[in-house]
Amino acid sequence: MPEQNRIAIVTGGSRGLGRATVLALAARGVSSVFTYNSNRAEADKVVALAEAAGVRAASLPLDVGRIASFGDFAGRLRHVLAEWGTDRFDYLVNNAGISHHNSIETTTQDEFDALYDVHFKGVFFLTQTLLPLIRDGGRIVNVSSGLTRIIFPGSAAYAAMKGAVEVLTKYLAKELGPRRIAVNVVAPGAVATDFSGGMVRDNPAVNKQVAEMTALGRVGLPDDIGPMIAALLSEDNRWINAQRIEVSGGLSI
Repeated sequence: MPEQNRIAIVTGGSRGLGRATVLALAARGVSSVFTYNSNRAEADKVVALAEAAGVRAASLPLDVGRIASFGDFAGRLRHVLAEWGTDRFDYLVNNAGISHHNSIETTTQDEFDALYDVHFKGVFFLTQTLLPLIRDGGRIVNVSSGLTRIIFPGSAAYAAMKGAVEVLTKYLAKELGPRRIAVNVVAPGAVATDFSGGMVRDNPAVNKQVAEMTALGRVGLPDDIGPMIAALLSEDNRWINAQRIEVSGGLSI
């Protein structure tokens, strides 16, 4: 199937890396249904930008930490796909997430459970829910973090969830192999977005520290990540499977 006829599902597509991914896919002719948590206005902007690139786009609200809502979400997704004349999609990007900064000593069970629901349980069960809708020969990308390799105190709970996703990715690749569905992990380094309250983007000291730790001499930008994910989903990279690909400019090497 030509890439121009393909459809991606991207969680957390109204901002940051998800937004960059939706727009990078649009530049390649790939249509997207993406999710947003609460900011409908920003989601509408992304839809307009994607449509201006000549593809179809739609946004659906979803809290990826509310696993009980996934069945309803799948029903609404089926409705969008039917409007587009199909009952399947090609690519799934599990991107949506929340930040967390706290020591092991002081992390609460509520904080831990919220991270678990969004970053691991949500990824596991949303993927499970959508497997009947993914076309055989499709692709899945799970977004992890450079923090599974690079140790920053205060990130243990968050990084542990991302580490679990990296293991899950290998199992998905193996179990979905008979359907020719490739599954990979993209692990961004520190990126200048509003994630973590815009810490990397807006705090000059943090920005400088990360730049000095990075071989290419600067922090990452959303457009360093979105196009890479779009390229990984394409037929150009059809033989990459079960891999963790860090996109960090050479952070802490």
